[in-house]
Amino acid sequence: MHAIGLMSGTSLDGVDAAVIETDGERVFGTGRSATLFYEDGLRARLRALLDAAPGLAPDDPELRSLDWLLADRHAEAVAMVASRADVVGFHGQTILHDPDRRRTWQIGDAAHLAHKTRLPVVHDFRSADVAAGGQGAPLAPLFHAALAEALEKPLLVVNIGGVANITWLGPTGEVLACDTGPGNGPLDDWV
Repeated sequence: MHAIGLMSGTSLDGVDAAVIETDGERVFGTGRSATLFYEDGLRARLRALLDAAPGLAPDDPELRSLDWLLADRHAEAVAMVASRADVVGFHGQTILHDPDRRRTWQIGDAAHLAHKTRLPVVHDFRSADVAAGGQGAPLAPLFHAALAEALEKPLLVVNIGGVANITWLGPTGEVLACDTGPGNGPLDDWV
């Protein structure tokens, strides 16, 4: 199966898109990748929404507008890499993440993205873990494990996104991961 993965992180810089060939557990190959950068106006709207998120109602007009606009931008990113695809993995844009209160909120209308791309869209990766008392993050550990399947273990992977995290891959198949603290997020804010 050819899957397109989409990621828009805390830096609010844009959408990363990448194609992998997978059976859902292992990665057999990689394909095209691209970044669709957000325009300054969209970044400003997203930043304002992040600041307002704790008090927002789900039917807020700006929220609904950005929900669709983000799906449109993600569809553009899919078009940049899609020569052949069976499914899209869509994280959305996190606007609120408070696992201690069992709250996480990602925006980006997955049904609209599926309509625009004419592909099935898998989404809402964090909610079940947060509802069960987990952290809902990081999201990359199983991908790290699949990519490192043939490498000698133990192995530590450091992922420096807006928030830095580590994945420890043990010699007998253990996968442990956690956020470690600020990554590029403070630098993005400073710039």
